Amino acid sequence: MNCQACNQNVDMPFRCPYCGGGFCSIHRLPENHACPRLDHARAERQGHVMTQRGYGNYSYSYVYGQDSFKKKHKILWSPKELKHFGIATALVLGIGVSIFIYLYTLNQIQMANWNWLVISFFAVFMTVSFLTHEIAHKVMAQKAGLWAEFRLTTWGAVLTFLSVFLPFKMIAPGAMMIGGQISNAKDMLKISIAGVISNMIYSAVFLFLTFALPISEFTFAFAFLAYINAFMALFNLIPFGIFDGYKIFRINKKVWAAAFIPTLILTITTYLII
Repeated sequence: MNCQACNQNVDMPFRCPYCGGGFCSIHRLPENHACPRLDHARAERQGHVMTQRGYGNYSYSYVYGQDSFKKKHKILWSPKELKHFGIATALVLGIGVSIFIYLYTLNQIQMANWNWLVISFFAVFMTVSFLTHEIAHKVMAQKAGLWAEFRLTTWGAVLTFLSVFLPFKMIAPGAMMIGGQISNAKDMLKISIAGVISNMIYSAVFLFLTFALPISEFTFAFAFLAYINAFMALFNLIPFGIFDGYKIFRINKKVWAAAFIPTLILTITTYLII
């Protein structure tokens, strides 16, 4: 379906509860698509909590017209968001530990190369990489004056949980939900690319540690963390659907290429190392 405001093809369009039209994430709010019932929407929702149901398996809410999200040097958190972050943290930690068990059962690593200190280090920093990616989106969104909170998604959380016990690993328990009026494409670009940049930095740091420090039981962990972060960045740069890469590609193809090419090289390099 195409957005009725900008004609962009949208796989999961937002449905306006006031005019019934289908819109993309940028034009989902009544004031962003010249809704014919905009006055009614503002009168009804002023000072009330609005719930956005655009993705099917999760919902989130924020106060319409609230200006308190933009705080200098301050990140706003809600109890619900912290609860969702806590569950996501537990799930990703489980994935980190299960990766070691899976590699060991395949005889791809030796027990002598790993111990519980290394396993814990690996699981913790893999989780930190995931959380930093999401928080980077949050920080940039709140700097732009938008509502931004992390929410678990039903199928994402279920598949991540199942991945703890299966050979196939998927780290997607939830995502950063963003609401409000985005004033310009530059803000959208910053929000979309923030997570990718955080993973690229982590990958470069862990790759440096792989060669800068003496060989030890941590060496493989450094290299593997470098690869995981590079892959997370590359995966999110896919210019399709709901991925960050699609938004970046639409806004500025040169910026997308400047991020995609080095990330691809970094992913291939780290993969060959491990």
